[in-house]
Amino acid sequence: MAKNAFYAQSGGVTAVINASACGVIQAAKRTRAIGKVFAGKNGIIGALKEELIDTSKESAKDIAALKYTPSGAFGSCRYKLKSVEDNRAEYERILEVFKAHNIGYFFYNGGGDSQDTANKLAQLSQATGADLTCIGIPKTVDNDLPLTDCCPGFGSVAKYVAISTLEAGLDVASMAESSTKVFVLEVMGRHAGWIAAAGGLAGNGRGQPPHIILFPEIEFDRKAFLRKVKETVNKVGYCVVVASEGARYKDGRFVADAGMKDAFGHTQLGGVAPTLVDMIKDSHGYKCHWSVADYLQRAARHIASATDVEQAYAVGQAAVEFAAAGKNAVMPTIVRGKKSKYTWSIGEAPLSKVANVERMMPRSYISKDGYGITAKARSYLQPLISGEDHPVYKDGMPQYVRLKNLLVKKKLKAFNVD
Repeated sequence: MAKNAFYAQSGGVTAVINASACGVIQAAKRTRAIGKVFAGKNGIIGALKEELIDTSKESAKDIAALKYTPSGAFGSCRYKLKSVEDNRAEYERILEVFKAHNIGYFFYNGGGDSQDTANKLAQLSQATGADLTCIGIPKTVDNDLPLTDCCPGFGSVAKYVAISTLEAGLDVASMAESSTKVFVLEVMGRHAGWIAAAGGLAGNGRGQPPHIILFPEIEFDRKAFLRKVKETVNKVGYCVVVASEGARYKDGRFVADAGMKDAFGHTQLGGVAPTLVDMIKDSHGYKCHWSVADYLQRAARHIASATDVEQAYAVGQAAVEFAAAGKNAVMPTIVRGKKSKYTWSIGEAPLSKVANVERMMPRSYISKDGYGITAKARSYLQPLISGEDHPVYKDGMPQYVRLKNLLVKKKLKAFNVD
C-alpha cells in the first residue's frame, strides 16, 4: 500500500504558493509511489493538532484553480519548532500523527526556518528508523534562500513593486509643482534588499523614479539621506523613495524598530515609511505622502509574474518527483541558464545547507552611492518579473478558488500547542 503525503504551507504566504501546492497534488496523483495528499490546516500546526485536510475530496478543477489563487489555501502559520533537544515531544507527536495516517512523505513549503524544520524532522526520522521522506519546497518573497537563483514568490512581489513605483512616480511627478514633493513606498525585506531593489526596475536612471532606494545591506545615514532628498527635489522637482522595512543604522538598530518580537523571534518592525517622512518634513518642510505595500505586495495574484508562477508550480512538482525517486532531505532549486537569453531549470540542494541561511544582495548589485541598482542587478531582476498569467475574471473580479478543506477523522488524543 502506497504511503500518504503531508504537505504544509509555512510563514508569510505569497501570490504563487498555491501554485506549488497544485504542483505537489497533481504530481502526486500521477505517481504510484504516493497515496493521498493530506494538507496541514494552518501549516505544521495541523500536524501537531492532527488536523489533516484530505485534498482528494476536492475536485480536479478546484485543485487546478490553485495555480491562479493567491494566499495559502490550507492556512499557513508562523510557528517555529524548537530544537529536538529542547522540545522532542513536538517532533515525536508529528511522527506519531504521520504513522497513524500512513504518511511517509513530508513536503514543507516555506523559507529558511521551514527548511530547518524539514531538515530536523528528516534527521530525527533517520535516527529513529521512521519511514519518512522529507522534502523542502522553497517559498519566500524576500528571495533570501541560498543555493537557488531565486525563490518562488519573489518574482511576483518584484513585479508589483516595480509597477507600483512606476505608477506612483507618474502621479507624484504630475502634482509636484503645487503639491506633494516626496513619496515614500515601504516594502518588505527585513535583512535582504531584493524587494526594494525591484523598485529600481521602474526607471532607467535618467531622473526617473525611484530616485532613492534604501537597502538593509547599506547603513542608513540620516544626514546623507536628507541631503540626497533635497538634491533630488531641487534637480528633478520631486523625489520618490523605495525603502526596505529593514533599513538600519550603523549600530544595527532598525530605522523602524517597534520594540517587539514575532513568533520566530524576529524584531517586529513598526513602519519605516512614516518615520522617514517625519524626518523629511522636520528637515525640509516638504509635503510628503507615504504608503506601505504590506500584504498587498504579496497577495497581488492579478499582476503575478508568469515566470514566478511557472517556477512555483515546478518546485512543487519536483518535490514529489524527488521523493518518488528516493531522495531525502533536499530542496528543489531554480538554476539559471548561462546564456544571455534567460532560461532556467530545476536543481537540488541539501536541506542542511539551506536551513537558516540568508542570502543578501551582493554589493555589486547596488550602485556606488548606495541608493540605486546597477546594470548587473537589472539583468538579474528583469527576467523574474517577465510575463503575465492572469486569472479568469468574472464581473470585473478575479475568480479565486476556496477549497472545502475537509478534515480526516482524528485517531489520536489531543495535543496542546502553545
